[in-house]
Amino acid sequence: MDYKAGSIGRVFIARIDHDEDLLAEFVKLARSEEIRYAFFMLIGAVKNMQVVTGPKEDTVPPDPMWRSITGACEILGIGNILWKDGDPSIHLHAALGKGNDVTVGCLRDSVDAYLTTEAIIFEISGIAAERVYDDRYGISRMVL
Repeated sequence: MDYKAGSIGRVFIARIDHDEDLLAEFVKLARSEEIRYAFFMLIGAVKNMQVVTGPKEDTVPPDPMWRSITGACEILGIGNILWKDGDPSIHLHAALGKGNDVTVGCLRDSVDAYLTTEAIIFEISGIAAERVYDDRYGISRMVL
């Protein structure tokens, strides 16, 4: 394990509106407010997304299992904002549900808000971290 201690900096509340790209909006906010490191939680509804629901097998590097969701569903998410190669990088895991159908995974590429999605973002100050691609694992990992 590698770790650093920091403290809560600014706190943001945000509303992502119908048809806005949730991930793109987080990137825009991180750029405009210069949020370098943050943790966030969100609730609401989303649609039109790609979700990684785990590796096909327990191999390193992983071969991800993708699920495409086009219809609207509820979301309960948690994630972080770090920077990678000079740009904000969003890592969002979420539970997604509609009726009895529930999916949990990592949301990638783009995610459209349905009606509204609300987020609380906690900036972390006093640390330095970034997301760096790791050839060994075949993923981008947090580096402190």
